Amino acid sequence: MKAYFMNPVLNKELKLRFRSGKTFLGILFYLLALSLLMVAFMYVLRTTSPIGFFKPQESRLMFMFLAFFQLGLVLFITPGLTGGVISSERERQTLSILLTTTQSSFTIIIGKLLSSISYLVLLIVASLPIYSFVFLFGGISPTQLAQVFFFSLFTMLVIGSFGVMFSTLIRKTIVSMVTTYSAALFIVGGTAVISFILLQIADIYSSPVQKNAPAAYFSAMFNPGIVLADIFEPTVSEQIKDLTGIKFPIWAAHIISYCIIIALTLTISVRNLRANMKKGK
Repeated sequence: MKAYFMNPVLNKELKLRFRSGKTFLGILFYLLALSLLMVAFMYVLRTTSPIGFFKPQESRLMFMFLAFFQLGLVLFITPGLTGGVISSERERQTLSILLTTTQSSFTIIIGKLLSSISYLVLLIVASLPIYSFVFLFGGISPTQLAQVFFFSLFTMLVIGSFGVMFSTLIRKTIVSMVTTYSAALFIVGGTAVISFILLQIADIYSSPVQKNAPAAYFSAMFNPGIVLADIFEPTVSEQIKDLTGIKFPIWAAHIISYCIIIALTLTISVRNLRANMKKGK
């Protein structure tokens, strides 16, 4: 197991990424921006409140704002970090040298993926103390905090696997990154629009006694925003169950489906990394 995750590719990429002072300056400015957003949000809620202090519901609203902001950060940065991990090596003409090493294709792909998202993981972990301020006002449980951070890491892995796959299949880095951003945009915006339309159709044309709209459920389960909203508002999942007639938890369907997609994208990446080489090399 150690050979897969602590390999020379991963070690080299981590050293190159974290030896630069710009990396830690980026973390500093991100934490400052997040802190300013939280302070501004608290100030607005406090000045608009007739009693002049926070309610648990307002603290919960602030946490939801930070959680969706973090999800947007993951969806915006991850394609840029992973969309060129293999194609950039090909453009620098260093991929052939990398493939002549004793590292397997799986080890190279996993090392590139983990090293690319490691910076974003560090950003999320570094923001934990800021999120802990929410507990001072109540309204949020530690379980919800853990669910939000696990969901952010899982979404990062999903988008990152798409980025590695496109970077392996497409020779040009710019084209690969644009394709990864397009896939991320469809996962967020496209599935949301499709889900909204199908749920409206199910609400209008389905039988009032028994709803049956599996297409609306399948489109909704791929949307990370809907699943994140379900963490805070269980009524979201209940409404989807009532409209589609499917009682299976949408968060479980989301994780299962994307775990399958992650396995498929990484398999495609591994198989196409040495596409032009003879078998056995």
